[in-house]
Amino acid sequence: MNRAVEFDHLEEIFMAAVERVDPYRMILNRVRLKGTLLTVDIEDDYIEIDLADFRQIVVLGTGKATAKMALAFEQILGERIDRGLISVKYGHTEPLTRIETIEAGHPIPDDNSVLAGNRILEMAEAADASTLVITLISGGGSALLANPLGQVCDLEECRGLSLADKQQVTRALLACGATINEINGIRKHLSGIKGGRLARALHPARCLSFILSDVVGDRLDAIASGLTSPDHTTFDDCLDIIKKYDLAGQIPECAMAILQQGALGRLEETPKPGDAVFDRIANILIGSNYVSLLAAAETARNLGYTPTILTSQATGEAREWARILVGIGRDVKKHGIPGARPACIIAGGETTVTVRGTGMGGRNQEIALAALAEMQNDSGSCADVYLLAASTDGNDGPTDAAGAFAATDLLPLAEDRGLAIETYLRENDSYNFFDRIGYLLRTGPTNTNVCDLQILLVPAGD
Repeated sequence: MNRAVEFDHLEEIFMAAVERVDPYRMILNRVRLKGTLLTVDIEDDYIEIDLADFRQIVVLGTGKATAKMALAFEQILGERIDRGLISVKYGHTEPLTRIETIEAGHPIPDDNSVLAGNRILEMAEAADASTLVITLISGGGSALLANPLGQVCDLEECRGLSLADKQQVTRALLACGATINEINGIRKHLSGIKGGRLARALHPARCLSFILSDVVGDRLDAIASGLTSPDHTTFDDCLDIIKKYDLAGQIPECAMAILQQGALGRLEETPKPGDAVFDRIANILIGSNYVSLLAAAETARNLGYTPTILTSQATGEAREWARILVGIGRDVKKHGIPGARPACIIAGGETTVTVRGTGMGGRNQEIALAALAEMQNDSGSCADVYLLAASTDGNDGPTDAAGAFAATDLLPLAEDRGLAIETYLRENDSYNFFDRIGYLLRTGPTNTNVCDLQILLVPAGD
C-alpha cells in the first residue's frame, strides 16, 4: 500500500510547529547584548541589565530543551559566562564550551539527577548580590534535577528519603493517571530544590529565569516543578492527591512522613507569593504550546487546508481524547464543522494514560491506537480522516518515537500482520503495534518541549 500524501502533510505540519518553538532561535531573536547592556524583549517582558553591575555571571538550567537555550546564551555572552551547569535528558545535548552538561534520567530520576541537583544547589547557594544568575528551565526538569528533602530534614521520622524512594513515588504517580500538575505538586514537597526552593538558595543574587512551557495553561509554578517561581500548592494538597488516587500503600514510609509532618506544620513550606526570595528574580516565558499551534495552522494553510485550532489545553485520558478527535473528523465529513473540507484540526496539551498493561508506549501513541480502534468500529464514516499525535520533544513516553499516525488506511496492515488493536490497547502496547506496521513518527530528540500536538486532516471529498 502506497503511503497517502496526507501522512506526509501531517509530518510537515508537525515539524513546522516544532521548529517555531526552537528555543535557540527564540532566545537569539529576543535577547541582545550591546556593549555591557543586556536587553530582553519577549512578549510583555522588557528588561535591561547592565552587566558592569555584576562581578560574575552564572548559568544554571534543567530540562529537555535546556541545551539549546544554553547554546544561545553561550553565543550571546561568550566569555562573560564565568561558569555554568545544566541537566538534560540523555541524548538531548548540544556542543557547549562554557557551560557543563550532565545527562540524567527522565521521566524517572536517576543518580545523575541527584548529582545535578546537588551541584546546582551548591552553585546557587554560592551566588551573592554581585552575581547575575541566568536560569534556563524547560519541561522534564523535575526528573532531571533531584534533591531528596529527607537528606536535610531535621525530623528523625522524615530522614532517609532516597533516590529509590523518589523513583517509587514517580512511578506510582505516572501509572495512576495523575496529571502533571499533581505529580509536580508532590515532587515539590519532597524536594530541597523545587517549588521555589532554588529561588530561596539563589537569594540575594539577581536572576533572569528563561522558561519554555510544557505545561497546560503555562503555569510557571508547574513547569519543571517551579524552580524559581512561587508555589501555590501545599503539603495538604499532596495528601489530597494521594487520597484521590488511593496511593498511600504505594508511597514509601519516609515520603509519607514528610508529607504528613509538613501538613502538621512541622516542616517549612515551599516559598509562596510575596516571599522576599523572589524580589530579584524575573521569570520570563519564552515559548508555549499555543505558539506551536499557530505555526502548525500557518503551514496547513500553505498546504491548502482550512485550519482550525481547537485548544492548547487538552487534558484527560488519552483514550477519551482520541474518541473526541475521531468524532470531530466525522463531523467535518458529515456537517462541515468545525471546518469545511479540506480541513486541518489542530489541538495541543497533555493527556494522561492510566497504565493497566505491561506494554510500551506513550500518551500520543495511546491516542493514535485508541483512535485507530474507533476508526475500526466504523471505518466507513472515518475514511479520509488522518491523525497524527506526537510530542514536541521527540520522545513520547519512554520510547524513541515522537508519536504515531492513525487512519483507516492502516487497518489492512494490522490485519495482514495478525495484530488485534484491542489486545495492544489492553496491554498499553501502542509502541510495538505501530512499530510492527511502520507508522511511528521518529524525529529524534528535538531539544525543545512544549507539550503535545494532535493534528487531524480531512482532505477534500470526491
